[in-house]
Amino acid sequence: MIYNEIKHERSFIGRLSHNHDMITSIEKFCIQNHIEMGWFSLIGAVSSVTLGYYDQKQMVYVTSKTDEHLEIASCSGNISKKNDQIFVHAHAVLTNEKGLSLGGHIFSETIIFAGEICIQTFSGKPLHREHDNQTGLMLWNMHNP
Repeated sequence: MIYNEIKHERSFIGRLSHNHDMITSIEKFCIQNHIEMGWFSLIGAVSSVTLGYYDQKQMVYVTSKTDEHLEIASCSGNISKKNDQIFVHAHAVLTNEKGLSLGGHIFSETIIFAGEICIQTFSGKPLHREHDNQTGLMLWNMHNP
């Protein structure tokens, strides 16, 4: 395992604004509060969602959008930097009125109906995402101390 040691710095709890994009809302909050590295969990509901699945053979994300109203059964993600900009990386499991679930990588446009979030920020050397040749993904540039 490649790792960095980090320290817990601050914690925030709050509500995401109704009818706003999930990813953009979290990114704006992070910029306003000078958060460059963190972890979050989120519960609530969406009125539409754009989900992605990473095709490991073709090394591309395949996305789909649905305007179905869904419950956020679980959503977690991290905050770091990509191309010197705040980058929010989130995955979620969502359920419909029958309890059937779908999930994956969350992309914009994912519109919040209601959302409660807890963000934990960390101090230490900020994490930056860069291209990983082996996977084709933008992964953290981590090096063991």
